[in-house]
Amino acid sequence: MYHYTESGLRNVWLANGYKIRNIDGEDAVAIHDVDQLHRVIGGSLANKPHLTGTELRFLRKEIGLSQAKLAELLGSTEQTVSLWERGRRMPKAYDRLIRAIYLESSDGNVKIREMIDRLIDLDNKDSGRIVFEDVGSGWRKAA
Repeated sequence: MYHYTESGLRNVWLANGYKIRNIDGEDAVAIHDVDQLHRVIGGSLANKPHLTGTELRFLRKEIGLSQAKLAELLGSTEQTVSLWERGRRMPKAYDRLIRAIYLESSDGNVKIREMIDRLIDLDNKDSGRIVFEDVGSGWRKAA
């Protein structure tokens, strides 16, 4: 079995699907279909009850987010994401949301990400006042 530390995870081992070759006196490992392997690893992690810091980092990188972008999506800070990745326990709601974003991204469906991006835009446009009007048939938000 091959201990796949290149994933950034300490607990991933490959039973097969790899070849070790000696090139100029050094062992080099070739892994068959690394992208598909990473999707399977990510799906396995996203279906766990709680992510560790290294698992969070793996999922974040797999969906192509920097710590800053993930923090923006979550309404948190880059420093907080960094702390989670270094082992500080992440609140359950964030953990669930990150796993949902990963699962959605891996399926090619981005509705949750789009919804979060819309909410971020709304946060940035907050005018403070909301006006409603009675239009005879009921109340509505004024334009």
